[in-house]
Amino acid sequence: MLIQLGEQESLKLLEEMKIGRMGCCLNDAPYVIPIHYFFDGKHIYVHSLPGRKIEMLRANPNVCLQVDEIKDEYNWRSVIVFGRYEELTAVAEHDTALAMLFRHMPHLTPVEAGMNRQSVQSIVFRIKPDQVTGVCEQWSE
Repeated sequence: MLIQLGEQESLKLLEEMKIGRMGCCLNDAPYVIPIHYFFDGKHIYVHSLPGRKIEMLRANPNVCLQVDEIKDEYNWRSVIVFGRYEELTAVAEHDTALAMLFRHMPHLTPVEAGMNRQSVQSIVFRIKPDQVTGVCEQWSE
């Protein structure tokens, strides 16, 4: 049976998970990619290298993020966040957010673990949620 999640349940799932699928769109062309993220209760923080997603987000800052926890096809939870892309360009804000991301995501690739402002062109951005919705499927016999 499908059940709507309340706001607190949706935010809790967003906080518990670390990987989601982010969607953006430019010139009627949608683009969805998996991302690592950290949710601090107010914003969703993400780091990236320059590329297609950053170009698209800079041109159209409307974004959505889908996060889920799937036990099996009959027991799962899913949250969708609609919000706005905000690139963190101030050095202190960028570096603080990057350190926070690394602290909360210990299983990074060697490239990600070595990222800093000096060694690569790391981009840190946050998503400011405008709307958060959630649903779950719970099957019991």
